[in-house]
Amino acid sequence: MARERSPALWLHPQTNVTHKMPVCHRILLLLWLLHFSSVHSDITDGNAEHLKREHSLIKPYQGVGTSPSSQWDFWGSTLVTSQYVRLTPDERSKQGSIWNTVPCYLKDWEMHVQFKIHGSGKKNLHGDGFAIWYTKDRLHTGPVFGNQDHFVGLAIFVDTFRNDLQGMDRSFPYISAMVNNGSLPYDHGKDGRSTELGGCSVEVRNKDHDTYLAIRYSKGRLTIMIDVDDRNDWKECIDFGGVRLPTGYYFGASAATGDLSDNHDIISMKMYQLMVEHTPEEDNQDWTKIEPSVSLLKSPKDNIDDPTGNFRSTPLTGWKVFLLLLCALLGIVVCAVVGAVVFQKRQERNKRFY
Repeated sequence: MARERSPALWLHPQTNVTHKMPVCHRILLLLWLLHFSSVHSDITDGNAEHLKREHSLIKPYQGVGTSPSSQWDFWGSTLVTSQYVRLTPDERSKQGSIWNTVPCYLKDWEMHVQFKIHGSGKKNLHGDGFAIWYTKDRLHTGPVFGNQDHFVGLAIFVDTFRNDLQGMDRSFPYISAMVNNGSLPYDHGKDGRSTELGGCSVEVRNKDHDTYLAIRYSKGRLTIMIDVDDRNDWKECIDFGGVRLPTGYYFGASAATGDLSDNHDIISMKMYQLMVEHTPEEDNQDWTKIEPSVSLLKSPKDNIDDPTGNFRSTPLTGWKVFLLLLCALLGIVVCAVVGAVVFQKRQERNKRFY
């Protein structure tokens, strides 16, 4: 990606500042570096990996249209300008979408989406949101953010309006992910809670700066990261293993408004191929025949009962590992201090007997 990433911490070999640090400070620095590398190496900056232009939507949006040579096609209220692709205007009852006409046969990939949601509606008086798709079919309109229900593939929803008035444990806008083999409906009344893999609340409306969403799929793991605070820093939203997605599906974006509305703009969609080694068995498999699925997925009831709105089986994230290591280190330090105090007390007590 063209944006600069957060710089790493460099220590010059001739002016090493760590030799003056206490041992505990060195350990904390090492843990911080390990955490930094584990989190920020997950999302590419676009330099080491390969941009796939046939799956990317970039200004000035050449190759968008209805001609046979076009790589992107659009429908509905979508308006293509030189600066943005507006899926819906800030008007009621609009639907729009834009779809890549080239099926994607990459096994490991990462999509960076720059978007903007803005409008005249005040707090809680706007809607409905937009979605990023990787699905078997394209340009099929329907009730799910402008796309068909019972879709086959992956959907990332950026939902800006709360429908479930009983689900007050989460705030909106809310980003969630869903994998479907065509058998599941998207429950608008429950904001898709019963079928989501996980999600996070994030304020993305009416920002004066750029807002980004990154979707990574690699070796059966789906990771969603966001950068919406103008800090040039990715934050994890969803991280879920056991996800199986086939090749040969289409990328797209859609949005919808109802009684409430917003401008839903796509600035860019940049697709990167990830260079990942697979086993001979995986390479010989026909990835186009894989059915979208998620292993170890708990029942919808488990997801509803979880007050965080996430599956409890979600693996440890980088921050959780860092906090666990930090707690373990503090525990060791406390034990060492207590042990030293006890040892000193015993020494003083023994001296009184001589």
